[in-house]
Amino acid sequence: MRKVVRGFYAIAYAVKLCRPNVICAYPITPQTEIVENLAEMYANGELENCKYITAESEFEAASILVGASAAGARTFTATCSQGLILMSEVLLNAAGMRLPIVIVNTNRALSAPLSIWPDLQDSMLLRDGGIIQIYIEDNQEAHEMIPQAYKIAESTMFPIMVCMDGFKLTHAYEPVDLLDQETVDNFLPPYDPPIKLSVKNPLTFGSYAPPDCYMEFRYKMHKDMINAKKTIEKVFREWAEIKNDWGGMIEYKEGRTVLVALGSLISTIKEVAKEMGLGYLKVRTYRPFPAEEIREVLKDCDNVIVFDRAVSFGYEGVLTIDIRNALYGESPDIYSFIVGLGGRDVPKTLIEKCVSKVMSGKAKRYSFEGLKEFEEVLY
Repeated sequence: MRKVVRGFYAIAYAVKLCRPNVICAYPITPQTEIVENLAEMYANGELENCKYITAESEFEAASILVGASAAGARTFTATCSQGLILMSEVLLNAAGMRLPIVIVNTNRALSAPLSIWPDLQDSMLLRDGGIIQIYIEDNQEAHEMIPQAYKIAESTMFPIMVCMDGFKLTHAYEPVDLLDQETVDNFLPPYDPPIKLSVKNPLTFGSYAPPDCYMEFRYKMHKDMINAKKTIEKVFREWAEIKNDWGGMIEYKEGRTVLVALGSLISTIKEVAKEMGLGYLKVRTYRPFPAEEIREVLKDCDNVIVFDRAVSFGYEGVLTIDIRNALYGESPDIYSFIVGLGGRDVPKTLIEKCVSKVMSGKAKRYSFEGLKEFEEVLY
């Protein structure tokens, strides 16, 4: 069923179809309407066998879901920016406890200064926490990713974060082919956790680990995160049998010069690449990082131009760091353009300007692009 809906609704409707048992919510712009839509569905009796809980903070929301997930419930929440950071202490515990909580993060810039507009700095701060991260291009992909996220999380026993741009996607009206209940039920089985809290079979989750065993826990977590790539690809292939145009952890168009990005920016990148006869690389799955797949498609390129919307302060763009590591020992020249921080517009003309800098030999190893003229003078 095709309808013109906002990104909020596309997410909420997909969550409803996945039959969650516990939804715990705390509002923060720009994710609030996701949980508002779910609250309305709950009030209307559309969420069967589900408990909807309003928390007093993001920390409490995540804490409630840790308890619910440990007890065997299928869970959901949404947040962003400062709310995600407030959740982070609990989410890192959820990762170590191997609880498959599904989180939608509507990417928003971090303070200070205060901004409600999108970049990727918030989710990038949790990239090393043992949480699977997937970045979304448009609202159709966001809608279809939710049942896949549940299947990936419950197959790997890791939390998963579906990252979509705040405002640029959440508030945008787009035609979306909405899934039906039968399709989702056939794809996503009821959640049957391998272990859970029970009075009949008492267990300990997240217990104290002294130095003689802590490292073994973390090593297992690391190995399982790497192995999760096989599960992610398997789930994506299963979805491709339903939606014939679905891709994998990366999406690639060949070219001697390749433009690389995460999230909604890739749509603009694709247009520029087509007009200028260039290649592009969309990184859909960021953690676990598809290093081997990226190395294989980019190793023979002349130039790799990464458009980063998050920066590792004192170094360079965050995605660029991983791209450089993946291509270590290979021949491409790699350039990082940091763009769009705090929601700054990234028009096609800016991307074209960056490409021209590379082609003319005027590009630096990394640079901030789209700054105001007086800032360019200062820097």
